[in-house]
Amino acid sequence: MDVSWEQSVADSINTIYLLFSAYLVFVMQLGFAMLCAGSVRAKNALNIMLTNVVDAVVGSISYFLFGFAFAFGDDGGSHSNSNPFIGTKFFALKDIPSENFDYSYFLYQWAFAIAVAGITSGSIAERTQFSAYLVFSFFLTGFVYPIVAHWVWSSSGWLCPSSSSLLFGSGAIDFAGSGVVHLVGAIAGFWGSIIEGPRVGRFDAFGKAVSMRGHNATLVVLGTFLLWFGWFGFNPGSFDKILVPYPNTSNQGNWTGIGRTAVTTTLAGSTAGIVTLFGRRLLIGHWDALDVCNGVLGGFVAITSGCSVVEPWAAIVCGFIAAWVLIGLNILAVKLKFDDPLEATQLHGGCGAWGLIFTGLFAKEEFVLQVYNTGVSRRPYGLLLGGGWGLIGAQVVEVLVVIGWVSITMGPLFLVLHKLGILRISIEEEIAGLDISRHGGYAYNDLHEESRHGPSRYYRDYVQLQND
Repeated sequence: MDVSWEQSVADSINTIYLLFSAYLVFVMQLGFAMLCAGSVRAKNALNIMLTNVVDAVVGSISYFLFGFAFAFGDDGGSHSNSNPFIGTKFFALKDIPSENFDYSYFLYQWAFAIAVAGITSGSIAERTQFSAYLVFSFFLTGFVYPIVAHWVWSSSGWLCPSSSSLLFGSGAIDFAGSGVVHLVGAIAGFWGSIIEGPRVGRFDAFGKAVSMRGHNATLVVLGTFLLWFGWFGFNPGSFDKILVPYPNTSNQGNWTGIGRTAVTTTLAGSTAGIVTLFGRRLLIGHWDALDVCNGVLGGFVAITSGCSVVEPWAAIVCGFIAAWVLIGLNILAVKLKFDDPLEATQLHGGCGAWGLIFTGLFAKEEFVLQVYNTGVSRRPYGLLLGGGWGLIGAQVVEVLVVIGWVSITMGPLFLVLHKLGILRISIEEEIAGLDISRHGGYAYNDLHEESRHGPSRYYRDYVQLQND
């Protein structure tokens, strides 16, 4: 068979695989929307669903104009003008397709970018003005997130494990984004939550936490399973190509790594869910479905960094510890009076940071060489497997620089929005609910019916406060 024909077939199959993975990652937006809607009170359901749509549409424009260029606009790391800190070309997809990238690659990376904004939106739910979502979503997906993606995922990035100049001889292994995606979104949400402060009524006059559980457990469970489904594009899809044979083997290639990655993802999430189920049972005295859902997601977040380079048994360890990280951070958040309606900071931040450290401890040398085939015969791998300090050192550096970068960019942005009076809604509007005070109606017919026969209970509270 003609070599060019074989290459064309391989390119077509790889493109189909990448596009299918992009579609799966995009399904996660629906999962986020359902999870967020079920996790807030009924009077804010319409608002949170609208913000999820906005994250997608605003993120599309900002990532098209600037984000992809800042993340991947380099010369493949082989030229002197490649920048290790920021991309400098492909703005508005100019010169795409190129030697290294096609439209399908842009679409896949775009699906990642809009997921970051969804994480942040959950942290500041139920008390944020809609205009603030437009601002931070554009800035986060168009600038803050792409810079971190360039550091770790661009071949010229200073943290990239495929770079020609490896940090500590290793580079940071963050295969699908425990740090690049989840930690970035979580730290942004952390600063938004801190600057806005807790929701009205979240803590009583004595500082004791008041439960504000979401209004629809069905949507939370549905969102969790949709996210689980999408994660099979998020993690295995990050291989980009499926028809890549591994050297020195006759029957293994990226298809083997893709299958293993799907398995490690499943095992980590499942283990975290089981541990959360029994852990919370011991702490609160009953079985809690919503806590289990967050536990499952915490396991997925943690394994996302090392999913391609660890054994299945290690994924179980990852999920086990991720569950306790989440449980512990939630207890700490209550003690510190930190209010994140979706536990996004604790889940995506705490479990994301643990996932990076986990990779530095458990990455297997054989898998590292297969996935990051840079032509060297040896490179650092998991510390607990005898791989030295190079990889774990790079992982710690990634945790620190992500926290620092997002803090110095998103923290001031939220502070400026706060000073301008366009970040948080008024107390009266918050009590009434964002749906009626900002969006002209409710998400559910029973509240509309209540309004038809007289003001809804939320609106009555709103009017009463204004008259007092």
